[in-house]
Amino acid sequence: MQGRTDEPLNETGIAQAKAARKKIGDIKFDAVYASPLKRAVVTGSIIGNVDKSEIIIDDRLIEADFGKYELKNYYLLGPAMMLYWYLPEFFPAPKSVEKLSEMIERSHSFLKELEQKNYENVLIACHGGIMRPLSGYLMDRPNGIYWRPKPKNCEIRVFESLDGKHRMIDDIL
Repeated sequence: MQGRTDEPLNETGIAQAKAARKKIGDIKFDAVYASPLKRAVVTGSIIGNVDKSEIIIDDRLIEADFGKYELKNYYLLGPAMMLYWYLPEFFPAPKSVEKLSEMIERSHSFLKELEQKNYENVLIACHGGIMRPLSGYLMDRPNGIYWRPKPKNCEIRVFESLDGKHRMIDDIL
């Protein structure tokens, strides 16, 4: 559970980002947004094909706060955290862990603000946890999340937002 630990992107992550960039071809982004964490900024720079200085940092894109579970082995978290992270619709966040409602509120706030801008193509470099409520908003899901299947590293989800309606166009692995 890496969460908000600000580790740099490792060689595997760099290779995954380069492979993702290759899959999307020569698309140009009007804007590239990223979480403030180094690994997201570097990923956004590679996939977006822009210098890190061009990345627009937004704190609302940061990974979930795992509290006391930060940097713990996923399979050794104990039942409260395992159940919450697998089925957050049904199990409450353990003490010290960011609530699902908080993740939904901050990510949806970001997207509502983004929709007011005049962009054609935008790249958002973020993390597996926060990608779930971002995707839920962009799929018009009533519960505000698209939790399962869990996102893969450097997975690219392509969405369309037109006149307040959203849909997923593609899921590029």
